[in-house]
Amino acid sequence: MKTEYRVDLPAMMRLYETNYAKLVRLMPKRDEVGQVCRYDIQGQEYALVVRESTRYTTLLDIAQLSPGAAPDYLRANLTVRLYHDARVAEVCTTQQISRLKPRYDYPNPRMHQRDEKHQVNAFLSDWLGHCLRRGVVASDPMYKSSLN
Repeated sequence: MKTEYRVDLPAMMRLYETNYAKLVRLMPKRDEVGQVCRYDIQGQEYALVVRESTRYTTLLDIAQLSPGAAPDYLRANLTVRLYHDARVAEVCTTQQISRLKPRYDYPNPRMHQRDEKHQVNAFLSDWLGHCLRRGVVASDPMYKSSLN
C-alpha cells in the first residue's frame, strides 16, 4: 500500500532559509532591475539577473549561458523569489514548469515527482553551494564584484 506524500514544512523552510543566505552572497550588489552578475564555474558560465525588485521581494533569473554545454532543455534556468522580510528564497519556475506545486499526485500527465518543488529547491541549494566554493566572477564591464 502506497503512503501519500506529505510536505515536510519545517524541512522546506530550512531549505528556503539556506538558499536565501547563499543567494544574497552571490546576487548583484545593487538590487535594481536589470542588474547582472555573471559567474564562471569550471568553464560553465551562469548569470543572475534581477528581474523585479520591490521593498520586500526580489525576483532573480538564474540561467546557464554556456552554449553547446547541453541542449537548451537541460541547461539550468530558474526563477527565484527572495522574500527579504522572512529571509527565504523559493524557486518559482524552472525549465518548462511555470508554477511549482508543493506536491503532485503520481502518476500525473507531466510526470512530475511527488516532491518536485522540494527537489528543485534542493538542486538550487546544491548549485549555490558549488558556486560559492568554485565560482569566479566572470569579467563583465557593466558589473564588478567578488564572491566575498
